Amino acid sequence: MFIIIGFVVVIGAILGGYLMEHGNLKVLVQPAELIIIGGSALGTLLVANPLHVTKKIFAGIIAALKGSHFNKAFYLDTLKMFYEILNKARKDGLLAIESDIEEPDKSQIFNKYPKFVKNHHMRDFVCDTLRMAVTGGIEPFDLDQMMDLDMEVSHNDENTPIAALSTVADSLPGLGIVAAVLGVCITMGAIGGPPEEIGHKVASALVGTFLGILLCYGFIGPLASNMAKLAEEEHAYVYVLRVVLISFIKGAAPIQALEFGRRAIPGHLRPGFNEMEKHCKGGGAPAGGA
Repeated sequence: MFIIIGFVVVIGAILGGYLMEHGNLKVLVQPAELIIIGGSALGTLLVANPLHVTKKIFAGIIAALKGSHFNKAFYLDTLKMFYEILNKARKDGLLAIESDIEEPDKSQIFNKYPKFVKNHHMRDFVCDTLRMAVTGGIEPFDLDQMMDLDMEVSHNDENTPIAALSTVADSLPGLGIVAAVLGVCITMGAIGGPPEEIGHKVASALVGTFLGILLCYGFIGPLASNMAKLAEEEHAYVYVLRVVLISFIKGAAPIQALEFGRRAIPGHLRPGFNEMEKHCKGGGAPAGGA
């Protein structure tokens, strides 16, 4: 939502200032220039990236437009989910949660938190780690290193489409110059014609440069920056999962493991201890459907 609002503000500020100087809006309507720039940018994107990265770029754009779901309610529900599954493991033994982690889609505990179950990366991160704990034979330090490796690989995967989109944004001013040069070529062919026609063609050529710079710094660049922030938010969330898991595996009681995890939550989203304890022990439905 905020992305759309930002785009509207960008367009409104540019068109508002342009109209204040008595500019003619018809001059800015140049479909040919937009096709040259947009089509070339899409082409460079396809040339520079394999299909799976291209898919991730469009998936990331859609996710950015939807906005982040990593809010306080989501963190609280995650802690509550951990409280339930870890308490079950502590009371009945690790083998008691084997069916939950083997088939999380059928788990009565995990199914209370559909957003968590639908995110395969988060779900597998938790279930695979608990599976290693249930299997035994691996030291907490080694398990922590394994989770760290998982996070590093996932973080690199998330940053690849962001870097690709940033590269496209950086190329847009140059593609705008290409469109402008083509416009100048057309203008040169019209020399000798009416001055109004030449002026119109020159204006059309300059619009190409304008569009390239605007798309780079007003739209695609900020969109890539937003995607990067979403990736950082997910990385911070998975780090909280890691802290809770390794604390419990090292022998901490469930509520103590949750406190370690709570301390790892970013400050602007971190609930207080009493708020967390009340939410986890109070029962009832999850607050945010984590």
